[in-house]
Amino acid sequence: MKKAFIFLGPPGCGKGTQTELLAKELKLPHIDTGSLLRKNIKEGTEIGLVAKGYIDKGQLVPLDVVSTVIKNRLKENDCNGGYILDGFPRSLQQAQSLDNILDELNKGISKEDIEAIYFDIPNEVLIERLVNRRSCPKCGKIYNLKTSAPKTEGKCDDCNTDLIQRKDDTKETAVLRFETYEKETKPLLEFYTKRGNLKKINANQSIDNVWKDLLKVIEIKETV
Repeated sequence: MKKAFIFLGPPGCGKGTQTELLAKELKLPHIDTGSLLRKNIKEGTEIGLVAKGYIDKGQLVPLDVVSTVIKNRLKENDCNGGYILDGFPRSLQQAQSLDNILDELNKGISKEDIEAIYFDIPNEVLIERLVNRRSCPKCGKIYNLKTSAPKTEGKCDDCNTDLIQRKDDTKETAVLRFETYEKETKPLLEFYTKRGNLKKINANQSIDNVWKDLLKVIEIKETV
């Protein structure tokens, strides 16, 4: 059966890691909104130039621009059997836009086929995670200084590149991001609950245990 997966949860809850794992497990494309925007900007596409104009001014990219980027990606053939959306939708308005996109594309995946997975975790745990998060600017690998530290301090295990701390991985910024999440993204939980598409997992566990719970809620048997 064709499926579209959406991962919901506050910043730092582990959605990105599990998205990549599930994409490999189900052999579905992982559609990351941020990466799509960066790709369009790098390639100098028309929509990329529009997005760059907003980003350069420190402004949010408007819904119509983001929706166009998503729709163009979903038109591609590798999305015909399903896909995993990462970073979209993040608001009720975006969720409604996604419904419209699915209706317009008419590729056999409707809003009823969406499975929204909510990563439930306390904010205080997330703040601790974000403050201790480090990432590799070259290969993108993510570390946590307390729970998954690199073998060599300050260096990526895979490519030996110096690790960085993102500008928004501070306690002050994290609190602001959670406030935005509570206001704009959390209402999506009610939206997808009413539709019967929401499933919840405990994200305050190890990566392996979150992965096992994820497979259970989407009724996929774990591979050996």
